[in-house]
Amino acid sequence: MPIDKKFIDQFIKVTSKAAFASSFFIGKKDKIAADKAAVDSMRSELNKINMTCKVVIGEGTLDNAPMLYTGEILGTKKGPFFDIAVDPVEGTNFVANNLPGGIAVLAISEEGNLFNAPETYMDKIATGKIDKGLIDLDYPLEKNIKNLSEFKNKDFSSLTVCVLDRPRHKKIIDELKDLKINIKLITDGDVLGSLYVSDPKYNVDMFIGIGGGPEGVIAACALDAYDCHFQGRFIFDNEKDILEAKSMGITNLNKKYELNEIVKGDSLFCASGITSSEVLKGTIIEDDKFVSETLVTHKSSNFREIVKNINLINE
Repeated sequence: MPIDKKFIDQFIKVTSKAAFASSFFIGKKDKIAADKAAVDSMRSELNKINMTCKVVIGEGTLDNAPMLYTGEILGTKKGPFFDIAVDPVEGTNFVANNLPGGIAVLAISEEGNLFNAPETYMDKIATGKIDKGLIDLDYPLEKNIKNLSEFKNKDFSSLTVCVLDRPRHKKIIDELKDLKINIKLITDGDVLGSLYVSDPKYNVDMFIGIGGGPEGVIAACALDAYDCHFQGRFIFDNEKDILEAKSMGITNLNKKYELNEIVKGDSLFCASGITSSEVLKGTIIEDDKFVSETLVTHKSSNFREIVKNINLINE
């Protein structure tokens, strides 16, 4: 069964209230407090919704995360069964240091349809809607660029690729420079980075590189609603991660996952701005109200909008 549209407003409330809670720590140099405020708020709001909801991607295991831990059951236990992935604050450094790009995020699927991602890195590639087989993680970077250039009828110098600014991406960045590609470097936040490919207005043609696996699953939910292309491959480079993967039923450690393997069936995605970015305005507090912007996607109803809400603080 698809996710009922009535849940859209309820989940917007979850992320917008989490963003509001975290906004009190903007610029306070305390990323742990910023994250905790969002976690506490998100958990409280999720427990008000008539559903039975299992956290498949959370803040860690029960031992390390007392709330919103992977495996936790939320909701009133009345209503439909969902799987949920949460990132109460993506960009805790952005919030702590009053920099652009802090968001509160969650993704919801029907029960059993959201990939239970291990806490490890993922090699990712994302673009807007393209022909099947055009772009692939297994192709050399130059081949992907050439194929995208021809598909979009753009010169290399007109293409923009978004990459996390990390030493591990030096080879990618150097090759993009050699190919005369425009590079959009981001310091954190690869959910938001992935979302840049969803709309031509952001002027990003491809997102590529290694980032968090859980963030890859969350981003895939939004990109699926935009009919984007996304592939991911988990990186298991130590015994602990390999054992965790096997305990989760992952047998092929080198498998490349297509978008429809990461999120199946219907999905809903909400991201609310804490600090402003190119995608979302940050939370603004005005007297007894706060104003929030939330990017919402709901696959089955083809709903993809940025929703602006004026919320009473004590509601």
